[in-house]
Amino acid sequence: MLKTLHFSLAFLSVAGFVIRAGWSYSGSDLLQEKWVKIAPHVVDTLLLTLGIVLAFNLPGGLWQSWLLAKLVALLAYIGFGVMTLRGQGAAKHIGLIGALLSVGYIFLVAYSRNPLPF
Repeated sequence: MLKTLHFSLAFLSVAGFVIRAGWSYSGSDLLQEKWVKIAPHVVDTLLLTLGIVLAFNLPGGLWQSWLLAKLVALLAYIGFGVMTLRGQGAAKHIGLIGALLSVGYIFLVAYSRNPLPF
């Protein structure tokens, strides 16, 4: 059940990012709504908290290569996400591509439990 909730929150987080990226590209005023600024933080905090709980329950412990790879990719996803939502011109495009590639990698690693899932 916890794993399913974690997956659901991950998809919700990415869907929210894609929607906000679309609004950013279109210059929508919705990005300035209070709930749009708060909701992603709530979802992402729940996602990260649940991820930590699940990690502590792993049979092999926390220091598994695939888990560390996910954490590094998460940092990349956050950085690229900031570029997407706050950047201009080429930086915005690079951020969007980088963020989507990063999150795709995170999903592949989570599914395969291999830091080199290709």
